Amino acid sequence: MALEEILDQRVIDLNMKARNKEEVIYHLGKLLKRAGYIDDLNGYLEDVYIREREGITGIGNNVAIPHGKSDFVKRVGIAVGKTEQMIEWESYDEEPSNLFFLFAVPSNGEGAKEHLRLISELAGKLGNGITLEKLKAAKNYTELVNAFL
Repeated sequence: MALEEILDQRVIDLNMKARNKEEVIYHLGKLLKRAGYIDDLNGYLEDVYIREREGITGIGNNVAIPHGKSDFVKRVGIAVGKTEQMIEWESYDEEPSNLFFLFAVPSNGEGAKEHLRLISELAGKLGNGITLEKLKAAKNYTELVNAFL
């Protein structure tokens, strides 16, 4: 399954009004719950925060990839959010973020394998300056998907 295949319009908000990390994670988690990717929002968010405490999820260039494997995930998905303002986030370049990818991945063995593959694929695409600029400029779902192509 390629990233472009799991970018679901229902879990993308390119005009988030979040003001901090907690609001970003909660808002994107709520989108995943509403779209049926997870069955327990609080349980899933707890698993995401466990992973957040283990290490940095801000990959630099104003991008963060919060994630965590969870028994509350029913199917793999990625919620995408963007804010106008920068949000304080622990990152490798010590810069804030305004583009977020929240992964929903089941904690079973197959889910863990898919999780690593998706993060690797996403990181590779985000490492491409042209792709990253297109993502940052995307104003709607179509532009977001096209940025990855």
